[in-house]
Amino acid sequence: MSWPEITAEVADAGSALKIWEAHLEPSLFTAPDEDLRSARADVESWNEEDFEFLTFYDDHYPAQLREVHQMPPVLFTRGNLVADDKAVSVVGPRHASNEALANAAAISTGLARTGLTVLSGLAEGVDTTAHVSALACGGRTVAIIGTGIQKSYPAANRALQEKISQAGLVISQFWPDAPPSKQSFPMRNATMSAYGRATIVVEASEKSGTRIQARVAVAHGRPVILMDSVARGTEWGNALVGEPGVFTARTPDEAVERAEDLANRLGDISHLLDAADDL
Repeated sequence: MSWPEITAEVADAGSALKIWEAHLEPSLFTAPDEDLRSARADVESWNEEDFEFLTFYDDHYPAQLREVHQMPPVLFTRGNLVADDKAVSVVGPRHASNEALANAAAISTGLARTGLTVLSGLAEGVDTTAHVSALACGGRTVAIIGTGIQKSYPAANRALQEKISQAGLVISQFWPDAPPSKQSFPMRNATMSAYGRATIVVEASEKSGTRIQARVAVAHGRPVILMDSVARGTEWGNALVGEPGVFTARTPDEAVERAEDLANRLGDISHLLDAADDL
């Protein structure tokens, strides 16, 4: 059973224990009570750590993540959780061109100066540039990572991860000591798409992992802004042009202007929906 399936069943049943009991398969080696005791011990130990452990039932679990099928059932966070965080993803390859890095820096600085949160994945290349640029101008940045909250990947970004946790927020959906894996990064990209109000793709190749977030964002109904080189220079980018919610930008300033407009409009819609729910 996948995480989204488990999350959906728990939400419907109103109890994780009910779902666990319904799917319980007795083991020759481990008694069910031992599994529960082990899980309780894990949670108790996590509550003693310097990170926060959240389930999707908690009031301060990010509301925007509840809007998508890939909602992580649990999160581990370090830093300042902000309700209704106006975040925009800035994504691109690990081995980015100098032009892409310059564009990422300009875009992230522009977003931060408009009061938007710069969201990225703490990888090498464009991600690192996005976080560093936001911090450099006193902006807020959020890193959604592809490892456990107690790990750093790449190792060279350990100090940056610590700085982000102090000045912004680091989020992981994996067990605290989980190493990076082939599966964890696409899952991380889906969470980034859901957390942000829009995704800006600075640079990407035909097989870049960045294209995963762009496609997932479209599926989530989140706006995607493709730099012109991505829209014209890749088959998948060209195929996305014309899809609802997909935009192109020729310059960093144009990307920031579009992102600011989209983020504010989505915020207005969110507040209207919240008001309607209160009636």
